[in-house]
Amino acid sequence: MKSPFLAGLLLGFAATFPAFAAERPNVVVILCDDLGYGDVKANNPAGRIVTPHMDRIAREGVRFTDAHTPSSVCTPTRYGLLTGRYNWRTRLQNGVLGGLSPRLIEPGRETIASLLKKQGYHTAAIGKWHLGMDWARLPGKTVSELSVETAAQVNSVDYTAPIKNGPTTVGFDRYFGISASLDMVPYTFIENDRVTKAPTLTRSFPMHPPHAGEARQGPTAPGFEVEHVLPEFTRQAVRYIDERAVTGQPFFLYLPLASPHTPIAPNKEWIGRSGLNLYADFVMETDWAVGEVLAALDRNGIARDTLVVFTSDNGCSPQARIEELAAKGHAVNGELRGHKADLFDGGHRVPFFVRWPARVKPAVSNQLLCLTDVFATIAEVTDARIADNAGEDSFSFLNVLLGKGSSARSSVVHHSITGAFAIRDREWKLALAPGSGGWSAPRDPDAVKQGLPDTQLYRIGGDDLPEAKNLHREHPDVVARLNTLLEKLVADGRSTPGAPQANAASVVLRKPVPPAAPKGKKKAD
Repeated sequence: MKSPFLAGLLLGFAATFPAFAAERPNVVVILCDDLGYGDVKANNPAGRIVTPHMDRIAREGVRFTDAHTPSSVCTPTRYGLLTGRYNWRTRLQNGVLGGLSPRLIEPGRETIASLLKKQGYHTAAIGKWHLGMDWARLPGKTVSELSVETAAQVNSVDYTAPIKNGPTTVGFDRYFGISASLDMVPYTFIENDRVTKAPTLTRSFPMHPPHAGEARQGPTAPGFEVEHVLPEFTRQAVRYIDERAVTGQPFFLYLPLASPHTPIAPNKEWIGRSGLNLYADFVMETDWAVGEVLAALDRNGIARDTLVVFTSDNGCSPQARIEELAAKGHAVNGELRGHKADLFDGGHRVPFFVRWPARVKPAVSNQLLCLTDVFATIAEVTDARIADNAGEDSFSFLNVLLGKGSSARSSVVHHSITGAFAIRDREWKLALAPGSGGWSAPRDPDAVKQGLPDTQLYRIGGDDLPEAKNLHREHPDVVARLNTLLEKLVADGRSTPGAPQANAASVVLRKPVPPAAPKGKKKAD
């Protein structure tokens, strides 16, 4: 029999940490940056890159083969993952933010972090943010609000002043990381609402040596080196797990890595390890970082009761030198067509593995899902109620994890870097663009010159995974049905059941084809 003192102590502890009292799991979400579907051995057995730790999550959990990001580039996917809402419902209709852009997540909008905080979790984000934060601007200076800052704007802010409306204002108790992609200013670490070192130098870094150009030049902290970023994020994540494991309070760790995005900068001990190129070496070092996180969970005896989600923000970037890797027998996106930035599946179908040893048995699932679904799934796992104005595009896939059925999701909306739309409904995929909608050939302006139709229909869930045969003329009924469905999902302001919501921004499903980018122009992300 428990003593009255011990009983009182346990009741007090349960009141302080209600999530612990309900035996809810810790949650770790690892989001890689520009990692291709075929870069992970578990998805691509013929691949040449060795990824034992990513493969371990796939082997010990559920490996999803039809998981998609809500966008084929960085910022929009991060918004969708954390809020459970399609990014194109915001004012960001194409492209990505810069490192100095103001906050994108709307005031009062629920995030996974704020949801779990209400459930008694301690919450931390460690890594690449890329969702905007409000820097203190210098008098008379401006920054680009919905695009990457210009070269003339990189010194527009006071880097010594506190930063407002960053991660700690949307539900995270702690933040350590960088403001955006590793090729965007400022080149310095941020802890909570301040830079750890003022960026008093001006530098740039090689994108993918040799002969790949330089990242954007701008303010850099003394001692900051791009190859130090992945090891530092890993060290911070491991330390966080070690610290939280002894408290008994459940925790949520959001770990958005900045790799293997450019600058492609593996540390010297990893250079040459893949036998392919620096990108492949960087993927292997990223896999090492994942292994360190798993080892920390094991060492602290909490792996069984921790739900780990592993994925990527979009498909592999052409900066990886895709053709060079293909010549050596490695297909970065497997048999998928296209790559990062595209409407083609290579732009947004990504590795997606979920491990939770206490509840989830190893399996492979072809359930269609979107990264926005992480929001509703975690809410269901922790018995959290989702408000009517939150998680509008998030369907829980907990039944799939537990082997009890399927998700309610039957369709997903795709969005490219140019703001072009596609919709997938079961086996059919409709793309409202004449070309890739992004960077791969044919780009939309080239597709127009070639006389290609402005509508594409593929039976991607049937016999055309590589999106090789456009069937829009043969199946006008399917084209009409999917157009109608897409228009409804946009007009309703949500794809989940519930009352229609007003869109925060005007959404245009078909846009004029933009002019072709000048040769050699730096990409937006």
